[in-house]
Amino acid sequence: MKYIVYILLALSLLINAGCSDQDSTKEHELFISAASSLSNVLSKLAEAFESEHPNTKLTLNYGASGKLAQQIQQGAPVDLFLSADQKWMDNLAEQKMILDDTRINFTQNKLVLVSTNNANLSIDSLKDLPSSGLDQIAIGNPESVPAGSYAKEALTASGTWKSIKSQLVHAKDARQVLTYVESGNTDIGFVYASDLNRSKMVTEVTKIDESLYKRIDYPAAVITSSDTMEKAKAFIDFLQTDEAQSILAEYGFNS
Repeated sequence: MKYIVYILLALSLLINAGCSDQDSTKEHELFISAASSLSNVLSKLAEAFESEHPNTKLTLNYGASGKLAQQIQQGAPVDLFLSADQKWMDNLAEQKMILDDTRINFTQNKLVLVSTNNANLSIDSLKDLPSSGLDQIAIGNPESVPAGSYAKEALTASGTWKSIKSQLVHAKDARQVLTYVESGNTDIGFVYASDLNRSKMVTEVTKIDESLYKRIDYPAAVITSSDTMEKAKAFIDFLQTDEAQSILAEYGFNS
């Protein structure tokens, strides 16, 4: 009888060990929805994170923060949300769709006006826009694109929103604004300072007075319905490391 008990105990230990080995080698996939302005730097951050977590694969989805938040509200399978403003993260928080204790601000940005390299424009401030003679100005849709919302806020505060409203061309996200300017479809565009690192075809016309718009913080949080919550929390922790902050700075973001 004792012999049978020993055999059963040994089998149990072997099964448990096998399960443990499977858990340690199981591949986890993290689905991250992130603001389009993060597309270049997030690929680099994902590469660094995956090298430290070899059994974790990051799948990245980019778009306007508002559109991504709406996708999450509609049940999209997302583990982490990285927004370009607080508004859309607040919206998800109000609906209990993020874990509040995982929410952080992991980087910052600034707003700039850009044109093609050969434009030779002389614009010192937003007040110069109405008399600049420009035909079209690219801006992210203020309803869903944080960069567009910040731009509208700055234009309104400077008293120029109404006078140039008819010249504005709305884009679906920050990347499209950059594309409009690069292609010459618009004369200038409102983008983030970090976007200057993404294109060799545009140049900064002028920085926007930071007192005219809210500070541009990028919040991140784990989605309540995440199936890989521990790995998602690990990525939140990673974003706060010196390594991650150094990568963000390299791509033109501020800590």
